[in-house]
Amino acid sequence: MTGGHRPPAPGREGPGPERPGPEEPDPEEPGPEERGTLPDFASRVLDVTDSIPPGRVMSYGDVAEYLGQGGPRQVGRVMALWGGSAPWWRVVHADGSLVRGHERAALERYRAEGTPLRPSPHGPPSRVDMRLARWAGGGT
Repeated sequence: MTGGHRPPAPGREGPGPERPGPEEPDPEEPGPEERGTLPDFASRVLDVTDSIPPGRVMSYGDVAEYLGQGGPRQVGRVMALWGGSAPWWRVVHADGSLVRGHERAALERYRAEGTPLRPSPHGPPSRVDMRLARWAGGGT
């Protein structure tokens, strides 16, 4: 339930320049044998996500770096496919921007947890303050 991954906008359906064509399987899409099981990388990403303390965050790239595997897009894909029951709001974009489409839900959770936010001159906060909220893993 990270939300950064919505269906393509009308008129934008189909593979983009970095996606495989319809005849090529998407290497990040779970195959029939994986749909009933959680791949090891996904399990590790969700374990890291579960370990992030309330009020703290890691970027998608931070999670990949912590694991020593994958990258921000792979972590984002895991969160989109399997992160609904994990504290998804604690994994954010590197600039601290809120996940599009889930801003309100994320802000509610950030406020409840005391996550440092950057003020916005035009209303509610629009970013997590990464300088104060970033968690490096391990101890709090």
